[in-house]
Amino acid sequence: MKYFYKRKRIGNGLILVLLLICIVAFVPQALAHDAATRIRHLEQSLQAIQAELEKLKSESAQSAQKVQNIEQTTNQTVEKVNTIQQSNAVLEERIEPIISRTDQKDRMLFFRGGFTHMMNHRNGVTIESQVLPIGAQDRPDQNGWYIGAGLDWNLTDDVWGVLPNTSIFAELMFEYKEFGHNIEGNGAVGNVPSMLAGGELNPIHVTVNQFTLAASPKVKFFKGSKLRPWIIPAGLAIHVLSPPTQSITYIQPGVQFGAGLDYHLWKNFYIGIDGRYQLTAGKVDGVNLNGMTAGGYLGIGF
Repeated sequence: MKYFYKRKRIGNGLILVLLLICIVAFVPQALAHDAATRIRHLEQSLQAIQAELEKLKSESAQSAQKVQNIEQTTNQTVEKVNTIQQSNAVLEERIEPIISRTDQKDRMLFFRGGFTHMMNHRNGVTIESQVLPIGAQDRPDQNGWYIGAGLDWNLTDDVWGVLPNTSIFAELMFEYKEFGHNIEGNGAVGNVPSMLAGGELNPIHVTVNQFTLAASPKVKFFKGSKLRPWIIPAGLAIHVLSPPTQSITYIQPGVQFGAGLDYHLWKNFYIGIDGRYQLTAGKVDGVNLNGMTAGGYLGIGF
């Protein structure tokens, strides 16, 4: 019994020793396996973190590229806006003189009236006859009145680059002048019946008048000012006289000179004064049409 007990204790000891050997042999392997598993999990986590960082880095690069593209687009937009503003400034500089010129209404329709004077007494076939000096030999006064109208058309604002603020206009003007309407006709052809047929002195009454059509260059100074003096250095004038001369001439050409002053009154309305002198080449069939006019006018700009 005692022997059996001893053998049992020896067997238990061997089992314990074997168990310890197994523990010593397998525990490090288990620990190593667990450590390898944790390391592998850690590596996977690091790889996942690295992939996430790469993704964030890629997204950041894309965002930076988008920001750069936006900045480039913004710069291009700013450049376009600056270009448009510069173009608008240039257009304004070019348009402003046009608007100013339009506001000043460089074309004008004007209506004239005033006093007229003949430098010589007017004779004519039904007023005074040197061929048949019989009967009434009346003649009109040298003074009279006139009415007329005209058109100014702007050609240049600076005399074609020679003189600044000095305009050249083309003027077309016509006027009617009257020197008398109750003038007695001569006895030869201005008597009812004619004294050549034995009639008594019974002179008819005639109106002495004159129509003038003129085309002239007009030089206006001080462009942009409300007050603008002007001159006509020389222009062509055609005169139609009534009654005609003794040889039935009723048209005579001449030269027109003039000077005046425009004043911009209100909106498109102007007022002014002018004086003109009509010079003809001596007498035509005994009639001299040299004369002058002085008066005022009302202009409408357009």
